[in-house]
Amino acid sequence: MNKLKHLLWRVGFGPRTKSWQKWMELPPESWWPKLKDESAPAPIHFDIASGAINGLLMGIGEAGKMERRQLSGEEKKQLRQQSREDLQSLNLLWLEEMTHSKAQLREKMALFWHGHFASRNLNILYQQQLLAIIREHALGNFRDLLRDVSKSAAMLAFLNNQQNKKQHPNENFAREVMELFTLGRGHYSETDIREAARAFTGWGFKLDGEFVFRKFNHDTGEKTVLGKTSNFDGDDVLDILLQQRQTAYYIAGKLYRFLVNETLIPEDRIKWLGDRFYESNYEIMRLLNDIVQSDWFYDEENVGVNIKSPVQYLVGIRRALPLELAEPEVQLILQKALGQVLFYPPNVAGWAGGRNWIDSSSLMLRLRIPQLLYANQEFDIRTKSDDDQQMGRSAANRRQRFSAIIDWKPVNQLFNKIAENQLIPEMANYLWQCPTQNLPVNVLERNTDRKNREAFLNAAFMQVMATPEYQMC
Repeated sequence: MNKLKHLLWRVGFGPRTKSWQKWMELPPESWWPKLKDESAPAPIHFDIASGAINGLLMGIGEAGKMERRQLSGEEKKQLRQQSREDLQSLNLLWLEEMTHSKAQLREKMALFWHGHFASRNLNILYQQQLLAIIREHALGNFRDLLRDVSKSAAMLAFLNNQQNKKQHPNENFAREVMELFTLGRGHYSETDIREAARAFTGWGFKLDGEFVFRKFNHDTGEKTVLGKTSNFDGDDVLDILLQQRQTAYYIAGKLYRFLVNETLIPEDRIKWLGDRFYESNYEIMRLLNDIVQSDWFYDEENVGVNIKSPVQYLVGIRRALPLELAEPEVQLILQKALGQVLFYPPNVAGWAGGRNWIDSSSLMLRLRIPQLLYANQEFDIRTKSDDDQQMGRSAANRRQRFSAIIDWKPVNQLFNKIAENQLIPEMANYLWQCPTQNLPVNVLERNTDRKNREAFLNAAFMQVMATPEYQMC
């Protein structure tokens, strides 16, 4: 049971109460193959921007002329407003997919790449295109993923490469490709960045997000990058970066922290994973197989030691407790208050993760969320001012009702044969990844409705979920 929970939390968003019993009936050797099989089909791309945004673009002019057509002030205003609204819709749609999709491995890895290739771009069309790339390549080949992300309008715009021209090179894109996407800090020189920036000159995009190479803006001169010299272009530089084993080590280390342990990271293990990743020509599934099929993946030191990200926490609750939110938009406010809004990373490095997920304010809110759901309570919430993430809303105190219709049937079926005096320990075994020997049974029982068995069962489930231990996975 503990191994299955660990697997489902690390490579997915936790057990789904509706299907838990079916998983438990399977032999352990079939768990990982089943997760891979369920994520094998190509994802259906989300098409939020097909309406007003595409209509606006089509009204501007022919596709071949888009890159030369300047938007008017009114068109820009209309685009920004519609993008804000559509980004909210895309956010909520992806949350639904994370919650209900059988392709848990794909969506969990897409969330990882969403943080790795962080792009804070307010254009819904570009963000939608980038998400499609990430979800499509999430389990494929890192070489293909890196190349497609690097040519996406969302990333080129965010890192200013549209302004990278041979007369005036802009180093932002080249720097982040090395520092954050491939090698990691300290494995390149400032000269490497300057030379790589020259190679990326001319890389841009049309108004509709299509990649375009503007050869008249490209520096065709000789460049030297990481000891290699030629008249490189951007594709050549990406190839040079992928030729460095350090890129494989960097990705392996980052994924190890995400899937295994945020703090205890043995260097020899990362080297072994990185070497095999490199020798596979950057096949992501090879790296995942090496991690999940290892003996150390299930070691006690790696179980229940990672702090759930806000998105993983919120989605995990919804998988454990089937529910329909009266106002799904409240999830946007909760993401903001907890510190992780999809499509709005704090900076180009993405979310720091780990202990950064928790402070006194966010922890108190996390502990209250199950009770708020159970009681359909209103709550006051104040978030830091950030117009992008506020999406035009005021950051002042807001009263929100976290109202939902909860389907208690799966929970009741899962625990209906458990004696009442064993209900809370059994629920902790199911919901917690931490050891349960210090479970405060008496405290939880005193604060649980005991008017009948069903009320006790439902209230106890929420009490166990509203604990500090439930924040870990």
